[in-house]
Amino acid sequence: MIKRIICLLLTGVILLTAGGCAEEGRKEKLVLALRSGIYADIIKQCLPEFEEAHGITCELYELSENDLRSYVLNDSVLKNGSYDLCMVDGSWVAEYVDESVLADLGALGCTIDDDIIPATAGICIQNGRTYLMPYYGNVTVMMYNSEFAEKVRGGQSFGSFEDVADFCKKATASGKGGFVYRGDTENNVVVDFLPVLCAFGGWVVDKDNNPTVNTQEFAEALRFYMGMISTGRACKKEELINGIENGEYAVAIGWPGWYDPSRHKNLDYVSIPGKVSEGEKGYNSNIYGIWTLGIPENSPNKQLACELLKYLMDPEVQKETVHLGGVPCRYSSLRDPEILKEEPHFEALLTALENGVYRPVMREWPRFYTSLGNMMKKIINGEEKLEEGLMLAQTELEALVKK
Repeated sequence: MIKRIICLLLTGVILLTAGGCAEEGRKEKLVLALRSGIYADIIKQCLPEFEEAHGITCELYELSENDLRSYVLNDSVLKNGSYDLCMVDGSWVAEYVDESVLADLGALGCTIDDDIIPATAGICIQNGRTYLMPYYGNVTVMMYNSEFAEKVRGGQSFGSFEDVADFCKKATASGKGGFVYRGDTENNVVVDFLPVLCAFGGWVVDKDNNPTVNTQEFAEALRFYMGMISTGRACKKEELINGIENGEYAVAIGWPGWYDPSRHKNLDYVSIPGKVSEGEKGYNSNIYGIWTLGIPENSPNKQLACELLKYLMDPEVQKETVHLGGVPCRYSSLRDPEILKEEPHFEALLTALENGVYRPVMREWPRFYTSLGNMMKKIINGEEKLEEGLMLAQTELEALVKK
């Protein structure tokens, strides 16, 4: 409660400082709380046409991931909210729905149409109501140095994780680093590993969100993953991207928003293979990090915000975002012949988005991945044996979920 009060005060200070209070004679205004970076940049460039057509202004707050989550959540207790449209990460959905943060979009006239890739919209519908729209198609992909891949694989794609492991071994044999991963935060450690876990037929929870960490599938997947990362090392985002681009490293799990074909000449990506080896059963192994859009329940301008949401989700508007770095979750964008000429990697991206997996919809997920990621770090660094570490993690996660 203390943290919530502090966040409310901070939200008020930000709004006042940025001119959040309406001035007499000003145009009607919508306030947007967005994830900073390319996600906010794209929306920012789409707004002038909507503002002119409706005679309004849009005010943007570009926030870090943690600030975005907490400011919108804590603002939701106010009778009249500070925000009219907000970006939401899939891992926050359970908490936001439980706390009645989001408005029912269906009741406002916003619906998910058939052009949107069905799997990407799964998180958006809860308890039979549509609370969100999938806006930016963030999904894990397999990034690799294309020059080295052409040399040792002849342009052949990665059909299994054994192919990836073999690629890493060839890289180390040639004096390069193999698999690099993001080991800077507990969340990154877990998310980087999840595609491998899926390929082994495992997951972190069962259908009732009970932890499934101390299992044979999890142990085998982590052992395999540790074998891959032993060929490289942990990196932060920019170092990882630049290292693969310049050929210092061979391969990593990344996100499409990191890739700029205009400057990354030796960097490419493919959909993550969903099987360990050829001939085995395949699983959906691309992990969603999709940024969705919703309307706070206490927005004072819900109907106008709905019009803005419809505009931002319009197929033609979404096509226009592609040249800005946008990644729509729409077939009409990802299959458009003209777009594919400029963005041929969208073919791989479509495959990844059609075969993606959302992280568990549970309020405890932030604490869950923090606890699991901390133990995984200890196992990876040799501070805990794998089997014992997973037993300890299972016990701790079971206690966390039962609280």
